[in-house]
This record gives sequence, structure tokens and C-alpha cells, in this order.
Amino acid sequence: MASLRRHRNGLIAARINSGVVWVREVRKLCDTGRQVSLISTDYQSGIWLLAATLFARWSQENFFKYAREHFALDRLADYQTEEIPDTARVVNPARRTLDGQVRSLTSKLSRRLAQFGTLNLNETIDSAKVEAFVAKKAAAHDEIEHLQDELKTLKEQRQETPSHLDIKDLPEENRFRRLSTHSKQLLDTLKMIAYRAETAMANVLAPLLARPDEARSLLRAIYTTEADLLPDPQAGTLTVRLHHMANGASDRAVRKLCDELNSTDTLFPRANLRLILQLGTSQNP
Repeated sequence: MASLRRHRNGLIAARINSGVVWVREVRKLCDTGRQVSLISTDYQSGIWLLAATLFARWSQENFFKYAREHFALDRLADYQTEEIPDTARVVNPARRTLDGQVRSLTSKLSRRLAQFGTLNLNETIDSAKVEAFVAKKAAAHDEIEHLQDELKTLKEQRQETPSHLDIKDLPEENRFRRLSTHSKQLLDTLKMIAYRAETAMANVLAPLLARPDEARSLLRAIYTTEADLLPDPQAGTLTVRLHHMANGASDRAVRKLCDELNSTDTLFPRANLRLILQLGTSQNP
């Protein structure tokens, strides 16, 4: 995009590759005075929908970043493989090879052109030295011409080679299988459910903390802290007694979270014991 020209009604004339494309601009003014700009070719949707779409995208990116770091979203579930449907489109290996050769040769040609441009006769004008300089420059010029011809041939071959093929059209030696996705889809679903549960707990903790953005950090600390498990089959309860946090403010927030979770009367799976969450070990006999 070479230039932007703003007009009324949030329309912008964007000059791209010597042509003009009309786009819309939506700006959000933050409390800090910073403005966030959104450029779109959607001329019909309302500005609120466009802005919501942008911020939803940010939310998704934040989720994937957090899930990769703390929920191992990208970790392999197993090493089983499965067949790829014959109609699936994949990158043509021959095209990939040609792309690599073109990039390598282009880089080499750029270096040779730079070297050729720096060739100068800095010595005294002498017939022998001039003759040697001319011969060196001619050899460099011949090499550049050879590289240019080779690069032109490779680009023509690349242009005639399709970038994608159906898996059934690949040569037998280039066919491959993909990792099985069934187990990973199940585990990723469970991780997303766990993330939503963590979000709900973070929403409970955030108003109780001096820095609401540390709610998830406190939850991760709870996950790793030690706890006492006190089952009581007669009363039908399973008490999970957490050890104290690092400071009193965190303890107060965790107690509030325990009260919120206890009010759900959740039963521990298969044991049918009602979960009771408590903070502190002083009640142990």
C-alpha cells in the first residue's frame, strides 16, 4: 500500500499497485488517548460489528497464546497416523524444490551484482594492470549473465509447475500420512473446557485483587500448591484443604473462590462425594 487518502464517512482511497481500492476505516479511541485503526473492505456492516470482529480476533489470539503456554495445546496426543483423502490438496514437492533453488540463485546473483559494482581500478594506469582488471571484470560479467540465464530458466520451470496437487497425483515416493487427529481433538476439547472453567474462576478472583490481571497467576499457584484430601464416606463429602498462599490478600481471595465453588454442590466423579474446598491446615487433628 503506497498511500492512503481519507474521505468522509470513514472511506479511504488506498492506492495499491497503481490502482485505487476503496476501503473503510474504523477507529477506536482508548482511555489512554491511543487510537486503534481498522481497515476493511466490508462496506455494508455497521462499525460496531467491524470493531467487535477485530477485538474478537485479538481475544482468539490471546487464547491460543495462553493455551500453548499453560495448557500444552500444541502437544502431540499420540504418534498414530492415518491416511489422507485422495482429494486433499497438498504442496507440490517439485514446486517447493524450485522455489528453494530460485531463492538460492537470486541471493547468489545479488551478491555477484554487488561485487561487480564495487570492482574499480584503484592503481596506476598500466597496460598490464588494466588488462588484468578488464579480464577480471569480463569474467564477473560472464558469471552474472550465466546466473541470470539459469535463474530465468528456473523461473520458467516454476511457472509451468503447479503449486498444489491432489494427494493422489503425488509420486509414490512423495506420498505421506498425517498424524491421527481423533485423540488430539478430544484432548483439545477438554483443554478448552478447562480454560473456560479457569476463566470463570478468574472472573471471581479479579475484583478481589489489587491487580485483576494477576487472577490467572493466582489460579496457577493454586494448581501447584499442596492440599490435604479428607474423604468422609459417612457424611458423603470430600474435603480438599488448600495450604495458605504467599500473602493475606491472596488468602482472602481464595476463600471467596472456595465459597463460590462450594455453592455449586459438585460431586466428585464416580465417588459421589460432595466436594468441599477449604483454605488452611489449622483444623487438621
